[in-house]
Amino acid sequence: MMSIKQFLKDWTLPCAIAIGTVVYLTFYFVPQLDGLGDSLGEVVDTVFPLMVFSTLFSTYCRVDFHQMRPHRWHLGVLLAQVALVALNVWIIFGVEADPEQKLLWESVLTCIIGPTATAAPVVTAKIGGNINTMTAFVVISAFASALMIPAAFPLIERGSQLDFWTVFFIILQKLALVLVSPLVLGWLVQHYAKRFCAWLVSIPDLSFYLWSVQLSVTSGVTVRNIVHSDAALRTLLMIAVMSLILCFILFLVGRSIGRHLGDEIDGGQGSFQKNTALSIWVAYTYLNPVASVGAGCYVLWQNIINSLELWEYRRKHSAT
Repeated sequence: MMSIKQFLKDWTLPCAIAIGTVVYLTFYFVPQLDGLGDSLGEVVDTVFPLMVFSTLFSTYCRVDFHQMRPHRWHLGVLLAQVALVALNVWIIFGVEADPEQKLLWESVLTCIIGPTATAAPVVTAKIGGNINTMTAFVVISAFASALMIPAAFPLIERGSQLDFWTVFFIILQKLALVLVSPLVLGWLVQHYAKRFCAWLVSIPDLSFYLWSVQLSVTSGVTVRNIVHSDAALRTLLMIAVMSLILCFILFLVGRSIGRHLGDEIDGGQGSFQKNTALSIWVAYTYLNPVASVGAGCYVLWQNIINSLELWEYRRKHSAT
């Protein structure tokens, strides 16, 4: 029994992905569960933002707000992101005569251009990174993506009339609901409800396990998007492989930048751990909806890498 408990503790993220996948496929392949699945889907859609909020709130209660300041690696990772977005847009221009290639590179772009995941500080804290500078970068990255998305997408989809400021404020509004509000509440609780804050912080790995539940739901939604996609299997496989390659590229680029600018762990997480929910939304709203499969696959790959990082961190510290 203890070995099962330890296994679940050590490999929480892959287990969360597997549970979300199996639960969705069970409802998909068992016709008798259709009615219950529809009802639960509505409940999940309502509860999911609250799950994201609670994960971030419990994380921000641990943050030292006095240490939330810009760092050199912030600029390095942002410049790398802008360069990769520009390169990706240039490639799309070159292949736009080929619909399949254009779709493939649009799916890559949705991953690159997205902001750093709001849950990045959770993993960063678990692998020995600086939760304070990572939290600051999550906020900075959100503003950067809100600028890049309405600037880049009209270049790709020339037929769509995207108003820069309209899209900018829509994205900011979406991010503010799940990013700024728990940040402000975390600060208020730290200063004006210190007993409650101390109790919350005393619960071991609360943010991590809340996020694992959130990941399980996200995995189920990702599988649903893939199953219901009308793209050819060959195209879906190409998108999945490209998102895997991109995940490693962003991870290695971020680690390299962080190594040279003073924070290797945070640089890697800030670069490759993406807010895929926002990426899926912008793909559905402004590009070919099939492009959202790239971000859906990316969330699986990035959390497999996160699991390997956690395993490596535990291995090193258990040996010392």
